Order: sequence, then C-alpha cells, then structure tokens
Amino acid sequence: MIRGFLPHRFDYDLSRKTFSRDLVAGITVAVVALPLALGFGITSGMSAAAGLTTAIIAGFIAAIFGGSNFQVSGPTGAMTVILIPIIHSYGVKAIPFLGVIAGLMVIAMSLFRLGSFLNRIPWGVVEGFTVGIACVIGLQQLPLALGVPKGGGDRTLGVALATVRNALHAGIHWATLSVVVFTLTVKFTFPMLSRWLKFRVHIPASFVAIVASLIGVKVAHISTATIGEIPRSIASWRASDLRWVDAPHLLWPAFLIAILCAIESLLSARVADGMVHVDEKARYLPDRELFGQGLATAIASIFGGMPATGAIARTSVNVRSRAQTRMASIIHAGVLLFLALVLAPWVSQIPAAAIAGVLIGTSYRILNPTSLRESLQTTKSEASVLIVTAVATLAIDLIWGIGLGIALYSLLKRAKKI
Repeated sequence: MIRGFLPHRFDYDLSRKTFSRDLVAGITVAVVALPLALGFGITSGMSAAAGLTTAIIAGFIAAIFGGSNFQVSGPTGAMTVILIPIIHSYGVKAIPFLGVIAGLMVIAMSLFRLGSFLNRIPWGVVEGFTVGIACVIGLQQLPLALGVPKGGGDRTLGVALATVRNALHAGIHWATLSVVVFTLTVKFTFPMLSRWLKFRVHIPASFVAIVASLIGVKVAHISTATIGEIPRSIASWRASDLRWVDAPHLLWPAFLIAILCAIESLLSARVADGMVHVDEKARYLPDRELFGQGLATAIASIFGGMPATGAIARTSVNVRSRAQTRMASIIHAGVLLFLALVLAPWVSQIPAAAIAGVLIGTSYRILNPTSLRESLQTTKSEASVLIVTAVATLAIDLIWGIGLGIALYSLLKRAKKI
C-alpha cells in the first residue's frame, strides 16, 4: 500500500519537447506564484518569508509525492482565512504544531483511502466551487488593481466592497488601472498573435504579459506599486516551537486545516484534469494526492512555513502554460528558490498591477463562461446545486460552499426518488 504513494519513473517524461514545455510552464507559474506567496504569508499574520518558504518546500514535496501531474501547491487565500483567527488566538508559534498535526491527519486520510470518498463529491458541487473560487480570485486582486489598501473584513465580498469604497474615497489610481488593462490586453491578444505569426515555440501569454507590463512601466515612467522586497531568509528550523501542551486546544483548528487541505487539493486536481481532458489512465490519484499534500504541509510548517494546499489559480496557470508532467511544478519550486536567492532585486520591480491583471485573466479562464452556460442549461437540480455552491463559496467560504452544495444535492436526490 505504501509503495503506491511513492514516486516512480513513470511520473516523468524527460524528452526534449516535453521538458522544454515543462520548463516554460514552471518559470511562468513561479513568476505568478511569487507575489501570491509573499502576500498570503503577510496576510495570514506570519511573514513574507513564511509564504515563500511554503511555496518552495510544499510546492516541491507535493509535486514529487502528490497524485496529480498538474497540481501546483503552496499557500492559498482559503487557508489564510482559516489561519488568521488561529494565529490571532494562539500566536505564530502554534503553526508548527498545527501544520504537523494537520499534515498527519491528511496522511491518515490517504492511508484509510478516504481520497476516493472525497473524490465522489458531485460534479455540480465541483462546478460551483470552480465558479466561486474563480470569483474569489478575481475579487482578491481589487486592491492591487485599484492601487488602494485592502478593505477590512474577513469575507471576500465584504473585503471587495470595502476596497471599492476605499478607492472611490481616495480616488482611483488610473495609472495602476491602466497597467491592469494593458496586462489583460496582452494576455488575451498574444495567443492570437502567436498563431497568426505561427510561432514554433509556445510562449505562455501570462509570462509575456508580465514582461511587457514591466517594460511598459519602465519606458513610460509610470508610478505604480511593485512586488517589493523579496526576503532571502527562508526555511528556518522551527521544530523547537512545537508546543505539545497546547494539543487539546489545537486539535480542532488542526482538523479544520486538514479538511480544507484535503478538499481544496482534491478539487483543484480534479479541475486541472478537467481542463486538460486527460484520459482515464492519466487521471490524478486521490489517495496519493492526499499523502503528498499532508507530507508537504507537515514539513513546510516545521521549516517556518504554513499549511499548504493545491492552489487552483497557480494550477490553472500551469495548465494554461501547457505543462506536460509534474516536472513543471518541481521546476516552479526551483525557480522560486532561485528568484529568492539570486534575482530578488530585479523581480521585485515587477508591477503588482501586472500580477493582478494576470490573475484576473486566469480567473476568467477558470470561470469559462461557455462551459458555465452549458452547465446551467442542464437539469434544474444540477443548476441549483451549482449556483448554491458558488454563491456560498463566494459569500461565506469554501468549506461552507462545499457543505451546502452537498447537502442540497442529497436533498434533491432524495426528493427525486420519492
């Protein structure tokens, strides 16, 4: 049973064509993942270094031991929402214990083969989760896109509305907004241009959009916020912070972290497979994915990071960049380490608005209006499940969204039998 969770040579294809695509995808995802890792580390109440450590260590371990060929793991917005009140109550020193216990819980789920059970979540719930998380990702970019501080609150919609009010009160930063529009324009027009010019080498539109925005800002002397200083102090040993005396108080928060880690990772991997349209043999292995995510969360937390999950935004960028194997995710972690240690001064000049533009574009791709329209035109029950899951995910949080979606699905299924 354990052998099924271990890496093997069939996970990789090191042919020149495949590796070159994985290399480009890994670099692109790393550029997008860098500001997210820094931002989530700070937002959670820890530090930018903690977010970057998580992206590097958890991203590397989950890529090797996980069950998906396309999943990219690291700190996420959903995990940050859970961590904020925990850190407020117990302090940053509680994170190593929480991460280790939550990681062991997720590993236990894999050993008891619960991955297949969680993988039976109805497709309408998965579709609704995808729609909701796409909206969350887009709304989370408003502070960067409008050039204003993030609004107060702990719910996505409330924070978004407060952010818009801040922008209207302080005045919209049109230069920053123009960078967002320019980034989106490049991102959506470059694929058509590359087909027209018949480029032989695939260059991800997100990567081109970021580089073009950086050059445009420098040439036009546009004053806008950048990613900022990138910490070079990463992966510090935190095992001494494990406080077992707090175990009775922290088991429930650790359980919540484990559930979120398991569900978000499996749904993200499932969505990635749907985007790639993989065949039956190449689909992700849910129990192995849980094993990899649990191991990644435990080790990252011991080394100064935070609990991690599969990240749907970065995973989507990975898929859109034509990643072929899990090597792209491994390269993403290596590039992040290289950026942190060597190229930090240059990468820090990337406009934050350009990253916001790329992620707004990515959220639109995840949303996929054509597919959404088709899903809503199916049966009324499936459409209802999709809408309730999406609204709850957006208005409350991911756990509530999935829970309400499954509950509604069960009620409608039982009513149909009666």
